[in-house]
Amino acid sequence: MALMAAGMDDHDEYAKLVRRMNPPRVVIDNEASDDATVIKVDSVNSHGTLLAVVQVIADLNLVIRKAYFSSDGNWFMDAFNVTDRDGNKVLDASTISYIQKTLEVDDWYYPGAHNTVGIVPSGDYTSIELTGTDRPGLLSEVCAVLAAMGYAVQSAELWTHNTRVAAVVHVTDAETGGAIEDSARIADISARLGNLLREHSDVRAGGGAGSLALHKERRLHQMMFDDRGVEGHAAAAPPDGSLRTEVSVTHAERGYTAVVVRCRDRPKLLFDTVCTITDMEYVVHHGTVSAEPGGGAYQEYYIRHVDGHAIRCEDEQQRLVRCLAAAIERRTADGLELEVRTGDRAGLLSDITRIFRENGLTIRRAEISSSDGEAVDTFYLSDPQGLPVETKTIEAIRAQIGEATLRVRNNPFGTGDDADMAGAGTTAFIFGNLFKFYRPFQSFSLIKLYS
Repeated sequence: MALMAAGMDDHDEYAKLVRRMNPPRVVIDNEASDDATVIKVDSVNSHGTLLAVVQVIADLNLVIRKAYFSSDGNWFMDAFNVTDRDGNKVLDASTISYIQKTLEVDDWYYPGAHNTVGIVPSGDYTSIELTGTDRPGLLSEVCAVLAAMGYAVQSAELWTHNTRVAAVVHVTDAETGGAIEDSARIADISARLGNLLREHSDVRAGGGAGSLALHKERRLHQMMFDDRGVEGHAAAAPPDGSLRTEVSVTHAERGYTAVVVRCRDRPKLLFDTVCTITDMEYVVHHGTVSAEPGGGAYQEYYIRHVDGHAIRCEDEQQRLVRCLAAAIERRTADGLELEVRTGDRAGLLSDITRIFRENGLTIRRAEISSSDGEAVDTFYLSDPQGLPVETKTIEAIRAQIGEATLRVRNNPFGTGDDADMAGAGTTAFIFGNLFKFYRPFQSFSLIKLYS
């Protein structure tokens, strides 16, 4: 094992032989901890190994409460204490089996793309990447353009931060249900959306074998990292008075650079920080992560550049501080979280986002998906100034869209006079048909934000 150089190419035949002789080992233990499931992973180390493991956990919407990891000697060893979103151990047999099988596949840790943006063939959809200056109603306008061109949104994810927006949208031809293969039509999509986003923007579209398919959340981090407008802003204190994001980078012994992050805890926090460190070409050699009392999180990493050196200068340290703070803050969405579930149809997303726009709401983040004829859309909303949505605005939406169930939790404008209270500061409204002239929603609910 000691003969493996840290920078050895993943395609080196000797490295492949070593990995075959030392396959990953995964242990999932529900007895080692009283309040969490413990996942232990041992494998040959490679740049991006930690991120590969964390990505599996994050994609299952599991919450990492505590973690320890080490990769000295070119051998990766870690332990994660995880729960579901409700704080319970992971007991579902199919979930445990998926974690075990996925993390024990050797190829999972060594993607051919070398942890950079790649092109992955896909005949199921056309992938569109958008970056630009954010403004109220932008997602509504994008959806309206795509609907008018005869394209259906199958899935999408949108983030905003520091006046900038990035989105990855997967679309299909509404008539054929498949990817848009024609290069002229793809160019037309890029041109129209580029005109919509105006200056300081970028639109990339690819279909079929030229799809831009990658893990959406990692790609969004990369897109916003490449968009240099995100780097020049310090993390502001949250409006609710909770913990602000603090990142420090200092020299440590044995040629390491120590990175310490303190912020409010939330799901996928470890994924966001490890993703940023990895894509900035640093390697985590040791680390510890834990939740703190009062809703805080503590993360400590000992890192080196992929060439084996510590961070060399003050400018590089400050750049890492800014990029980590931005990666943490851009996923944090203060405001209402609305989840919509309904039978899918052409133009549905355009109609939903139009109603938000017409009522002066700004979409801070969005997660869109459609499968087997059902659409599941989650929106994080505020007013254009970033303030919480007032009750009168929600009432206006109710009057416009008809009847359904809209539940708002932790709304600072909620009062004890509101019907169907679920707790202090919570407002609930009972609706019936949503979109009087369209197919009704099955549910329209708010899920509590993690803090």
